[in-house]
Amino acid sequence: MSEAGSAPASRSWGAFEPLRERTFRTIWSASLLSNFGQLIQGVGAAWEMTRLTSSPSMVALVQTALMLPLMLVAVPAGAIADMFDRRHIAMIGLSFATLCAATLTTLAALGLTTPWVLLAFCSLIGAGVALYGPAWQASVVEQVEPAHLPAAVALGSVSYNIARSFGPAVGGLIVVAAGATAAFAVNAVFYLPLLIAFFFWQRKHIAHRLPPERIDRAVISGVRYAFHSPPIRIVLIRAFVFGVAAASTSALTPLVARDLLKGNASTYGLLLGATGVGAVIGALLVSETRERLKAEHAVRLCAIVGGLMVCVIGLSRSIALTGAVMFVSGAAYMLLIALLNVGVQLSSPRWVTARAISLFQSSLTGGIAFGAWMWGRVAVEWGVGGALIISGAVLVLTPLIGFFLPMPRVSQSEVEMVEVAHEPEVALAITVRSGPIAVEIDYNVEPDHARQFYDVMLKLENARLRNGGFDWSLSRDIANLSLWTERFHCPTWGDYLRQRSRLTKSDLELQALADSFHTAGSGSRVRRRLERPFGSVRWRAETPDPHRDPISIYTP
Repeated sequence: MSEAGSAPASRSWGAFEPLRERTFRTIWSASLLSNFGQLIQGVGAAWEMTRLTSSPSMVALVQTALMLPLMLVAVPAGAIADMFDRRHIAMIGLSFATLCAATLTTLAALGLTTPWVLLAFCSLIGAGVALYGPAWQASVVEQVEPAHLPAAVALGSVSYNIARSFGPAVGGLIVVAAGATAAFAVNAVFYLPLLIAFFFWQRKHIAHRLPPERIDRAVISGVRYAFHSPPIRIVLIRAFVFGVAAASTSALTPLVARDLLKGNASTYGLLLGATGVGAVIGALLVSETRERLKAEHAVRLCAIVGGLMVCVIGLSRSIALTGAVMFVSGAAYMLLIALLNVGVQLSSPRWVTARAISLFQSSLTGGIAFGAWMWGRVAVEWGVGGALIISGAVLVLTPLIGFFLPMPRVSQSEVEMVEVAHEPEVALAITVRSGPIAVEIDYNVEPDHARQFYDVMLKLENARLRNGGFDWSLSRDIANLSLWTERFHCPTWGDYLRQRSRLTKSDLELQALADSFHTAGSGSRVRRRLERPFGSVRWRAETPDPHRDPISIYTP
């Protein structure tokens, strides 16, 4: 009875199903306000800069100051979000952004702002938002059921694009009515509901058995996981390529309004609004699109539709036609970006989710940054319309990448983390900082099965490397054709323990498949060695033997 009653309710909510979850609904609603605040802040900062200086380059630097931290801080912010409590990291980022916004408001009210002070505080506010972003996105999976994750990711995009559709206009009204200082104050106030929402979120605490990694190693771990994980690597490559090909629209829209449509600032605002509304519609279609189409087919369709629309923008001289086409392109772009974002989140185990999301953001924004510069240079040579037509043609051709790098299909076992049942034996007095650690595993394999075993071990190599192993190798004894030895390093004993804690169900299944080639009755075959163990050697007979002190041995 309950199942029959719940299905229609689920269908009636559709793309808004995650909003049935109280925590997600509260944070999402508050994030909508914060997005409005950021866009109002951008309008106020740009207007204040025009009052402070007549230099066009300084005015343009406002957007750079707001966006650059999002690219530079994203990866370390993702590492921090994976290392510590994501709720606390989100609150720290929001608190810092709120404090900087309030300080900027105070300086503006006292008449103490200068162009460089304004740029500095825009960058500081952007840094706080960049620290908050990965922690929020990675925590979405903790706030909704797994089946609702794609819709929840899409609603995150909806929140921003609703604000993008109306925020600049609201910001303009505030600036006209009360000045830029009021816009700064609104931004500071609009962060507070989101900060309060995270404060009252009763996140389930997950105890960590190991101390957190150093920030540099955490960043390296995230990058190595993405590099050695084919699903994530594919999505990052395709996000960068899409960003390069599609950057012409955002980069050249002001010139479309001025040169192709012979319009003014209101024309530019109309085009931005049409793109934002289309993006909202595209984000709402994510769940339904994933149900009806395979991810690869959906991404190809969005790229082709978006590319054709860009070509039409380059040819159009009608405001109505260009606005309608930008509505469609905005929907296609946002749908494609949301599909790629979902692909990253579904391909990432819990321990590296925030880092994977931050790498995705960096790939996409890096592609857009490079593409904007490139299409600007093309526009100088071929004109705005010609650059858009070429960009649209390139975007239409990007689905060809799918024949070589198709969108990944990831099963739950590939991201479902499991606990290792046994602990390694330790006799030496080592700590989590002892190392390097060399691990050797022997396999006795019938020569007739050598080829199949070798193919499995190549797959196991990726698992070792993406979870934290280095210098992986596989060797075969030249005197005993049945004996194979797998070897890899970990920088420290703590890194080795972390590698064991990162195993997924598919990793264990792959290890079991490799073990199935091993003939029974061969005895112990796993060796863990401390390389260069100078500190474990007694140089004099009267020196106490540290390995007899059980307190000094790290027991996980």
